[in-house]
Amino acid sequence: MSIAVPSRRIAGRCLFCQPLQIRPRIQHQQQRTAASNPGNGDDEPRQSNPVLDAYKIKHGVEPSKPAPQQMPKAGDLSASSIFEDDRRMQSQRQELTPSEEDVPETSKVQIGGVDRDAENMANVLDPDPNARERWERKKVIQMVRKGGRLNAQQMIKRTEREHLVRSHNMKTSVKKLGMLARQISGKTLEDAITQMRFSKKRVAQEVLKQLQYARDEAVVMRGMGLGAVEAKEGAHILNDATPAATNVPTTSVLAPTFTEEQKSGPVQIQLKDGKRHLVTDASKIYIDQAWVGRGPFGKLPDYRARGRVYIMRTPWTSLSVLLKEEKTRVRLHEEREEKRRKKILDNVWTHLPDRPVQWQRQWYAF
Repeated sequence: MSIAVPSRRIAGRCLFCQPLQIRPRIQHQQQRTAASNPGNGDDEPRQSNPVLDAYKIKHGVEPSKPAPQQMPKAGDLSASSIFEDDRRMQSQRQELTPSEEDVPETSKVQIGGVDRDAENMANVLDPDPNARERWERKKVIQMVRKGGRLNAQQMIKRTEREHLVRSHNMKTSVKKLGMLARQISGKTLEDAITQMRFSKKRVAQEVLKQLQYARDEAVVMRGMGLGAVEAKEGAHILNDATPAATNVPTTSVLAPTFTEEQKSGPVQIQLKDGKRHLVTDASKIYIDQAWVGRGPFGKLPDYRARGRVYIMRTPWTSLSVLLKEEKTRVRLHEEREEKRRKKILDNVWTHLPDRPVQWQRQWYAF
């Protein structure tokens, strides 16, 4: 198809055949003026502020100083450190201010080498004095009514020692730690330590450390296991369980149930499970109970095929141990023997009393 138009007209109207006009870019230059108000062309003086002028005259035009950075506090020692008490006393003496020195001496109480405020301690330790006085009054009335007599449980608490220790959470399961707890339960403390020392279980070494710690704590805090030492050196240590500390008269009721001949020599008793046991020292420590407690669960990734990741729950378990002395087992043995003897004697048939028969007749009716 053709168009009836001259070719010169088509060529003249073609835009690609005309030259393009290129305009050069002029770089923008920023201009600054010395006017007092750049935003406004009028150089009018600004209004004066008398308060600001007085502040500048008084304090000068120096920039404000930044607040001094607080020095970081030195790290603290562990509560079980042997240097903790001395360090705390030194820090408190250095931080003592004149305002604290003006406090009267009557309100200060020194506990463990540390000065404390009696009023602040009373607010925490004795928040309700009226309730405490009512409770003390009730207990005094009960003691007067009973005539100072103690029941069986109170007598046992005053004459026998015991100590409970709970360990930290160990990275093991309840089933695995329960086997070791049943293994050491009922054994003397030395035998249990020997068992854990040569055990092949991985957690047995942690149990060994806890038993050694429990032994040291029982000796220091409760005075347990010192019967042989006191008998040899003739020392008398007052603690919470001795009659001198509890103001209980040393009568035959408080004396041990075994005789004086049995005190010096070994005593053979029968345990609850029927086994025979030889007691050579009444103050020897043994494990009366041992049980486990379930702790929190941890999280551990389990990487599988095809980029899958599962979360495993790792168990944590604690071990609790109740320590007692051998005199407790001797008392329990004698209680069982007395109960068994009483049960046998109550069922024995006894003859009729030997006395004359009154109103004897040939017939049964009188």
